[in-house]
Amino acid sequence: MVFKILDASAFYAGIPFASSEKSFTTQDVFDEIKHIKNGHKAIETILETKRLEIMTPESEYIKKVLLKSKDTGDFQNLSTGDISVIALCLQLKAELVTDDFAVSNLAKQLNLTVVPVMTKGITRIANWIYFCSGCEKTFSQISKCPLCGNKLSRKLIKLKDDI
Repeated sequence: MVFKILDASAFYAGIPFASSEKSFTTQDVFDEIKHIKNGHKAIETILETKRLEIMTPESEYIKKVLLKSKDTGDFQNLSTGDISVIALCLQLKAELVTDDFAVSNLAKQLNLTVVPVMTKGITRIANWIYFCSGCEKTFSQISKCPLCGNKLSRKLIKLKDDI
């Protein structure tokens, strides 16, 4: 059986509400989306009927995701929820349901299956660096230039073959 892990974009697209399949998410993502359909109690219904289970990924998988995200340059574009669903997907060897390009890029870098929701998904895997337009230095993991204080911009450094 293939498990489906849902990120926030899957909830915004209504995926768990229209499906009878069991799916999983993390507490961080649940906290981001619990306002959806609040007046209709839809979230409570899918939890009560066991169509949605909230799980916390093990710390070793979170560490793997964090290390890889820093290596690929995706770290600064990921929320705690994003990191947690990728980690859970890695832990459960599941499919990740998302339309988020940074999440998809990192998941594919980790050889995970990504199921897009309302887009075609990403067609290439990318690595990024951060650069300062003021002093023209490049960095891999920070958001502000330590030399001149400018906000760093993201730049593509490497595309992998079509996926």
